[in-house]
Order: sequence, then C-alpha cells, then structure tokens
Amino acid sequence: MSTSLRMTERQYRELHAHLFPGDGLEAVALLLCGRREDAERPTLTVRRIVPIPHGQCDRKWESVTWPTDLVTDLLTENIGKKQAIVKIHGHGGDYRRFSPTDDRSDQLLFEAIGNFLEDNLPHASVVLMDDGELFGRTVNPDGQLGTPLRAVSVIGDSIHLNMRCAQQDEAFAHRHAQAFGRGTTSLLRNLSAAVVGCSGTGSIVIEQLARLGFGRLVLVDPDVVEDKNLNRILNTTAEDARNATPKVEVAARFIRSLELGQIVVPLQNHLTNRSVVHQVAACDMVFGCMDGVEGRHLLNRLATFYNLPYFDVGIRLDADGNGGIDKIAGAVHYLQPGSSSLLSRGVYSMARLQAEELKRTDPEAYRIQVEAGYVRGVDEDRPAVISVNMLFASLTVNEMLARLHAYRIQPNGDYSQISVDLTDPHLYFEAESEDCELLRRHVGRGDVEPPLERPALS
Repeated sequence: MSTSLRMTERQYRELHAHLFPGDGLEAVALLLCGRREDAERPTLTVRRIVPIPHGQCDRKWESVTWPTDLVTDLLTENIGKKQAIVKIHGHGGDYRRFSPTDDRSDQLLFEAIGNFLEDNLPHASVVLMDDGELFGRTVNPDGQLGTPLRAVSVIGDSIHLNMRCAQQDEAFAHRHAQAFGRGTTSLLRNLSAAVVGCSGTGSIVIEQLARLGFGRLVLVDPDVVEDKNLNRILNTTAEDARNATPKVEVAARFIRSLELGQIVVPLQNHLTNRSVVHQVAACDMVFGCMDGVEGRHLLNRLATFYNLPYFDVGIRLDADGNGGIDKIAGAVHYLQPGSSSLLSRGVYSMARLQAEELKRTDPEAYRIQVEAGYVRGVDEDRPAVISVNMLFASLTVNEMLARLHAYRIQPNGDYSQISVDLTDPHLYFEAESEDCELLRRHVGRGDVEPPLERPALS
C-alpha cells in the first residue's frame, strides 16, 4: 500500500497560518478527509480543517500536547462515514522526521480514534515544515505506526507534490534537481496521469506524457479506430482500422514500445462507468481531451471530489459554407478543486449538458440536436486538423509543466485559461474567476455512494 494525501492550496495556507503563528512554538490541527479506498493506491482527500486552539494546548518549541476530548464532536460526526482523521503539526528548523514524542502521541491518539470509530480503517499523521515541505505516515486503528505517505499534494495555482523517497538524501536531491532536466524526469516517473479521450488531441497528449516519462498512464476511450481517424490519431495504422482496434490499445501499444518501464492501464469504456471513475481517481492529475460536454462535466466533478488538478483542452473550427474557414480556435483550461469550473467559466451551459445526457440515454431523440464534429457548419468526417491538434496538445502539456515548475514571469493564477485564435493570431489569457457554487461543496469528499453523487454511476 502506498497512501497519498491531497489538499487544496487554500487549505494549505489556512494550515500554515495556524501551525506557524510566529511565536516559534508547535501547534496542531486535525483534518477530516474523504477516501479513495483501494488496496494498491489508497488516497486521502482533505475536506475540512479543524484547528486545535492555541490557548487550549501546552505548546513548546519541540512538542505540543492537547486535550483529545476536543475531537469528540468530530469523531461523533464521523461514525459510520468511513472518513479519515489526519493529525498535522508543525516542525521548525531542519528536523524532517517524526520525533519519539510524535511516535507516542500518534500511537495513543489513533488507538483511541480506532476504538471510538470501530471501522478498522487507517488514518494518518503529517508534519508541515516551516519552509513548506510536507511529509507523513499512515497509522493503523490499533495505534501501530504504518508506512510513509507516497505523496502529500497541494493543488492550487501551482502543483506542489511532496514526494518522499526511501533515502532522505535522495529526497533532498530531488528538491534541488534541475527543472526540465533531472528535476522533471525524476518527478514524473513517480507520477500517474489519466487521459480521458484518446482520439486526435488525446493521442498527442499521451505521446508527450509518455516520452516525458510519466510512470503510470490510465487511458480512457470507448471507441475503436476507423479509417477516417488515420489522418489525426498518432500511431494508428490501416491494420488498426481494418481490425477495429480500440484507441486505448493503440496508445498502450505505443507506450509499451518505448520500454521505459511505465505502467499503462487502457480502459475501453466511458467515464460514466463507476470502475473507470475509481481508476481515474487514483491518478495524480487528469487530462480531458473530449469534444462533448457530459464527459468534461463529469471529469471536473471527479477532480473536485478527489482533489485533483484537471487540464482540459477544446478545439473549434467554423466553416464558412463555401469551402473556407471562418474560425480556428481553441482553449486550454486549468481547473483546481474548490475554484472555478468549466461550467462557471461558461464553457458550456446546463442546457447543453442535459442535451448530451439525452444523447447517451436516447440517441434518436438527441439526433436532431447534435452538432457536427470538428468542423461546424459542414458535414466533414475526415477533418485535416492534426496540425491544430498538435498545437493545442502541446499547450496543454506545457501548462502542466508550468504548474509543476512555476517558471513563468507572471504568477500562475493569471493563466487559468489560455485561448488561441489562429484566424487572427493571438494568445489570450484569463485569470482565475469566481468559485463554482455547484462544485465547491464537494471538495475532498472522495468515495461516496453513488460515486460523485451521480445516480447513473450507482
């Protein structure tokens, strides 16, 4: 088991302010977390922060003690809900490990929590350093200290991935490794990404992620290769079209051919399948390369429930009806849990979402509402768009790298959306906008029934 913890940047800032009030003394807080339960890649997702008031603690520079009856209400609220409790406290200086005092405290606290909840599920303990580094470990419900957390992720304008290695000096080396060199490759080989939509744009995103060295790639697409796809889906062949090879299998075949030791999980299915949702939720980040609205809405929802960074790419070509093109444009969106969404940014409306749901449930009724594919205004099933797809797929992957390394002159918060219009060549940037009221309340909920609170997934 290799457990990860994910939180939003807002949650992190609230924690840092509470744990380091400026007096040099230790402080503590509890985190109420959702779960992604899985034997191989369990994940804890922060839902709510419960600060332990400074005035009710015995705070010293090297330790903090506090009355555990302060958490009784939290535990009572959590009975039967299978949510996780995470204790987090701060360390100053360079003491980047748990102390013997921490060990005793965790054993007593989590044994009491386990006895109270009686659900036999593990919890976790985390340390936040004053320089921002986070590390932690699981703790079993009997108080036995468990294994180090694989990662503690902070998802905000930038993506901070606190990866813990077997050797402390190796972890230190990774923090100081060169970006776009070992600093990138050593990080990415420990990460997993899901790509939903493996056609024109998705196949190019997959190619880049694989060659950058992502250690694990989950690929989602229900469709098979057809002859009309060969001019825009990378690595497809005429034989694939004749054999109706699943698009995900074409991409998986390519990744395996690189012989980089990567794990690839091809899922020939829709995102509306609960097993697919569970697999995608295990990843460290998600990429949406879909034309439609329903899948994008569901992926935005999934990223919110499981505290995931979400990169979305969309392309539009408008024909003039006389053999020419009025518009060639597209956009790359970066979505972080708890902030704005594709819906709140006006990428689509609820009416369009409902129409697409109708398409899935009653295709004939939807037929009269459907828009053309890549090229709007004409019936074109072999659009010559690979050059356009290449451009926007590259913008998407570079956006991911900018969020990991924060190399831009202006802050990442200024670039929540990057739009390009090739008919009047310009790059347009939009900053993060108002929070999505529809999704904000679902941050960090993790596994629920039905998944993502969508009846279709029950």
